Amino acid sequence: MIPVESFKGRKVALFGLGGSGTSTARALVAGGADVLAFDDATSRVDAAAALGIRTGDLRDADWSEFAALVLAPGVPLTHPRPHWSVELARAAGIEVIGDIELFCRERRRVAPQTSFVAITGTNGKSTTTALIAHLVKSAGRDVQLGGNIGTPVLDLAPIAAGRTYVVECSSYQIDLAPTLDPSVGIHLNLTPDHLDRHGTMQNYAAVKEHLISGSDFAVVGVDDTPSAAIADRAEQAGKPVSRISVRRTVARGVYAQGQQLFVADDGRQEPFTDLAGIDSLRGSHNAQNAAAAVAAALRLGLTREEIVRGLKTFPGLSHRMEIVAREGRVLFVNDSKATNADAAERALASFSRIYWIAGGRPKAGGIAPLADYFPRIARAYLIGEAAEEFAGTLDGKADCVVSGTLDEAVAAAARDAAADDHREPVVLLSPACASFDQFPNFELRGAAFVDAVKRVIGKPHGREVA
Repeated sequence: MIPVESFKGRKVALFGLGGSGTSTARALVAGGADVLAFDDATSRVDAAAALGIRTGDLRDADWSEFAALVLAPGVPLTHPRPHWSVELARAAGIEVIGDIELFCRERRRVAPQTSFVAITGTNGKSTTTALIAHLVKSAGRDVQLGGNIGTPVLDLAPIAAGRTYVVECSSYQIDLAPTLDPSVGIHLNLTPDHLDRHGTMQNYAAVKEHLISGSDFAVVGVDDTPSAAIADRAEQAGKPVSRISVRRTVARGVYAQGQQLFVADDGRQEPFTDLAGIDSLRGSHNAQNAAAAVAAALRLGLTREEIVRGLKTFPGLSHRMEIVAREGRVLFVNDSKATNADAAERALASFSRIYWIAGGRPKAGGIAPLADYFPRIARAYLIGEAAEEFAGTLDGKADCVVSGTLDEAVAAAARDAAADDHREPVVLLSPACASFDQFPNFELRGAAFVDAVKRVIGKPHGREVA
């Protein structure tokens, strides 16, 4: 745990007692703050109280006594409307901040030279975060991995010189971190997402840019227009920028041509390494992730040899292009984390013969943006609320069936793929949808896919799996 002493002896309101909220409350208490915590869910309030956290209905509190409201990232700050706790804080004239902001303040207070790599982007940030941490760890350094990727940032080991903190930052967390100041700030890409929480694409882009504008060194993917503009503005402001691309060469940064990575400095391009044969880094999207990780690792002082060795041993992430099984020629891939079309595109671009399981709770735009990849789909198996909508989009463009449930889709896809004579047919769960119609989150959806694959493997493919 990282005790937060920046509010020592002061009263702090905290709303949101999920995983990161409870972690934050514990860190504030450990640092000597007087915390009053609350949540709209009674069960969460009871659970926090059982841990010794003082709880109470913040609607009945005297807000003139609070120094700040610490808000969990899942609670609306601005859109569709501010949460009632935010409105009370603003009426009292106190700041509204989150766990990443508290981490930044503690780092500046305790060990400001400690390396802090912060990663954001619409897609790829979890893989890039995990990859950077893996590179640093495999080079024999003390690294702490957390943030939006899993372990709450304040549950990491105490801040100390010599440690490297690699932290994934969601747009919600960045919005609650006004003084976010990583030593290396990474922004990968920008496509429409979370507009229900940010209102407009312009607002969403501004939040992402905030991470870059506060960093000492910026790594920016420039393959979409809004991100390229972010890189340009950072450079114009005098910030050192390493540009990342999988579509073109860059004058300074890291770029990919196919699976080959090149490092460029002042227009000089040198081959760095080849990603071919690294299953966990298949596809152009992972080439972008690897390029960003290489740029960050070089900035952290890792050698080329250390980086190349780390790339080759990266195991990949669960639920993101995760190869879960191979039976004969058939590959089973869990890409449950692809909760929108842009994320699913990365998986569809990585394979040539796909038995695609898609669907769930649809997002704006559906799968129409994926039309260029429909010729790769041998058959689509559609599940959840989006099934009929997706079937309409695919009509006349790709063979599809409405399976309804994930179990039914896996059984049918495995049977059909086994009968395919292609060199590597792929049964791919890449839903392009949120999970909330059938599963509480994408992790449980991915786990259900893995379980269904296990049930199918070893059974005659002509039989349905119970």
